[in-house]
Amino acid sequence: MNQPIDESLRNELRERLEHLQRPVRLLFVGQSAPTCSNCADQFQLLEALSEISDKIALEDIDLVKDARRVRELGVERIPATLVLDEAGKDLGIRFYGVTSGYEFSSLVEAIEMVSRAGSGLDEETERLARAIDRPVHLEVMVTLTCPYCPRMVRLAHQLAYVNPNIRADMIDAAEFPELVQRYRVSGVPQTIVDGRPAFEGALSPTDAILEILKVAEPEVWERIDAELRALRGERRAREIDPHHRYDLIIVGAGPAAMTASIYAARKALDVAVVGRRVGGQIVDTETIENWPGIPAIGGQDLAALFRNHAERFPIAERLGTEVTRIERRKDGDFEVFTSDEQSLHARSVLYCAGKQHRTLGVPGESRFLGHGVAFCATCDAPLYADKRVAVIGGGNSAFTAARDLLPWAREIHIINILPDFQADAVLVEEVTASDKVRLHPSTHVRGFLGKDRLSGVRLESEDGSQRQDLAVEGVFLEIGLIPNSKPLEGLLKLDQAGQVPVQRDGSTAVPGLFAAGDVTDVPDKQIVIAAGMGALAALAAERYLRAAPQAGPVSSGDERD
Repeated sequence: MNQPIDESLRNELRERLEHLQRPVRLLFVGQSAPTCSNCADQFQLLEALSEISDKIALEDIDLVKDARRVRELGVERIPATLVLDEAGKDLGIRFYGVTSGYEFSSLVEAIEMVSRAGSGLDEETERLARAIDRPVHLEVMVTLTCPYCPRMVRLAHQLAYVNPNIRADMIDAAEFPELVQRYRVSGVPQTIVDGRPAFEGALSPTDAILEILKVAEPEVWERIDAELRALRGERRAREIDPHHRYDLIIVGAGPAAMTASIYAARKALDVAVVGRRVGGQIVDTETIENWPGIPAIGGQDLAALFRNHAERFPIAERLGTEVTRIERRKDGDFEVFTSDEQSLHARSVLYCAGKQHRTLGVPGESRFLGHGVAFCATCDAPLYADKRVAVIGGGNSAFTAARDLLPWAREIHIINILPDFQADAVLVEEVTASDKVRLHPSTHVRGFLGKDRLSGVRLESEDGSQRQDLAVEGVFLEIGLIPNSKPLEGLLKLDQAGQVPVQRDGSTAVPGLFAAGDVTDVPDKQIVIAAGMGALAALAAERYLRAAPQAGPVSSGDERD
């Protein structure tokens, strides 16, 4: 790059940069060739740019010689260009790669934004950006020939300027192919949020921020999304009234509960939904490929579709809480107690609380939960880039977790207590095709090792003849689930596995109490089965309420006590 900026562009820039208000500092991080072949090109470009305006100062540091400062800045790859304010403050505005082609405009726009000390976003967009109150890392994958990419790069940098919790990187996909593979980039611009692909394309500022919030701040996103849907007339849900007597309280917020609420509301029942997390287990599933009519959809996206559909009806809801106890009243109605110390009243109950992850109960397990031992590979896989991990289990969930880890982990050990693996053959074949994967059949986990963080697992063969300590930095437990049925223990008899015994229509041994989904004794646990059971049970509850002589007429749905 002998002439990084030709005379025509230089004249154009000279006129444009005359309007800079405050000094701006460019910090370049690189190394000399042959370690970094493009570092010299990028430095020459920055040098030529800084010569055009006396308000642009350029500093360069070496990745190795200035390692301490590089670590403090969190620079992860070179060539790197950081745009700082006149005091040298890191604003979270970064470029990785050579900022030529269309991305040269992104660099100039970042300089202008910092110089004028204003993002250029409207007040409402800035308010949305400030809703992020934890550290968030945005990476915008681009190509230098993409005319649409600078729009997303500019917006990401604007968000970083507005909110110090946000760091925004432009990344040249051609320069860093390992990231293209890791994030499975098939088109640009691709925006990555905290190591998770969020969306593709140059979205409007509002739409982009909402997509970022969906990943970074799900609770904030749900609140804002609910407000927007209500304004559009697409949401009629309301908050639960603890003093109201409902026809039906649905416990849970997964596929069974959401489907049940739709069917119950369409039957004009006065319905309330109480659950911790909309979508339940499917939220932790990256891709669902067996929901009829949709060949592939993300778990969070499917959960949002369920919620949006249910909330088109005038249901009452209390989300983010759990039911702790259910009692039968003397008058035949039910009292439902929640973890936030509410007592709710209903003529009938449909219990769809699902299941929770099973643990091993071996030494060190509880100490390392959240510190190396986890349940969701979809969520946590990016944390184990280039690390050794273990997956405990041998079924579909274990091999799905291993598949989610393939783009990230250096080694994946699948440890199963049984001699055979129970996952679908096509999934086993896909996972074991990778040379990263090691299988450990007929193997018990006897303990988790480490001090402050997990450093390994202690393994023992089935016959006890062999023991080994396997060095890993992360473990994902995929050994099944246990029913969330404790709130029903004093109300009806559960089966040996703690599941709720149900009839074909979802009714139980207690009149007025119904159940659906994974918490029941129906043997197959699938999303479509749970949804179907929710529909069946809701219809059965409606028949029960209409037939119940002591309760009077079913509410119209608009009537209130």
